[in-house]
Amino acid sequence: MSKGNATGRPADGRMDPATESFVAHRNLLFTVAYEMLGSAADAEDVLQETWLRWAGVDLDTVRDRRAYLVRITTRQALDRLRTLGRRKESYVGPWLPEPLLTSPDVAEDVELADSVSMAMLLLLETLAPTERAVFVLREVFDLAYGEIAEAVGKSPAAVRQIAHRARAHIAARRPRDVASPTDTRAALRAFQRATETGDLQDLLDVLAPDIVLLTDGGGLTQAIRKPIVGAGKVAQLLSTGMRNFTAGVTAEAVGINGRPGLVIRLGGTVEAVVAMRVEDGLITGLYIVRNPEKLSRVKQETTLSR
Repeated sequence: MSKGNATGRPADGRMDPATESFVAHRNLLFTVAYEMLGSAADAEDVLQETWLRWAGVDLDTVRDRRAYLVRITTRQALDRLRTLGRRKESYVGPWLPEPLLTSPDVAEDVELADSVSMAMLLLLETLAPTERAVFVLREVFDLAYGEIAEAVGKSPAAVRQIAHRARAHIAARRPRDVASPTDTRAALRAFQRATETGDLQDLLDVLAPDIVLLTDGGGLTQAIRKPIVGAGKVAQLLSTGMRNFTAGVTAEAVGINGRPGLVIRLGGTVEAVVAMRVEDGLITGLYIVRNPEKLSRVKQETTLSR
């Protein structure tokens, strides 16, 4: 057997079995961690911790490497999720998930795109940590109850009850019909045109009466520190904001978390990301991330998988 090095590759250039398995499932593990945490930075930290534990496992004792890796990742993400909960208690203004620039492949997988959308990640925030883990592993990744039970440290019977409770909780709060990418793109184009002109009526035409606007600056940049509710208030705010924008501001339509969104740049620097929730052709949720610590993942596409 050839000797390995710090990268996990033996001297002959081939990956050892542990590294090969980890690399093969890395995108899946990142997606699991990100859906649980809503933070790409924390998801990457979880993957580092997962690798450290995986590297010490005797592979001869592992029947299903994918399931084992998901179990390690879930446990690490649950620990991190509880820490994040304490951190969010002192967060300045509304907290929004870290946006990801995603490829058309993600948008084509309807279930995956829905599960990583800003709207769904915010819904998942309303679940307790274990409920969130069970919901994600069951509804998104279709893991068996027995596998989930091992990952969260509960009995299969308890996991079934948790899954039922979490499913009912989410179903009561999610849109009746998930807007198609075509409908979302149409709403996005209308929104972009309206914001570029600053025309109040054009904005009102594309906003739902009960729209909610959330702006995340994290206390690091200018942002509205409380939710704004109602089409009139949101339209007035956006119209005024666009008139105050300086020259050099551009808005690029891209895929954000599997849905059409906008990247706002000033002089080439990313200033904000705009994501939205669309129902019946109208925007019901508008999410603007301005926290500079959350904008690094919109410079290149992040690969997600199930």
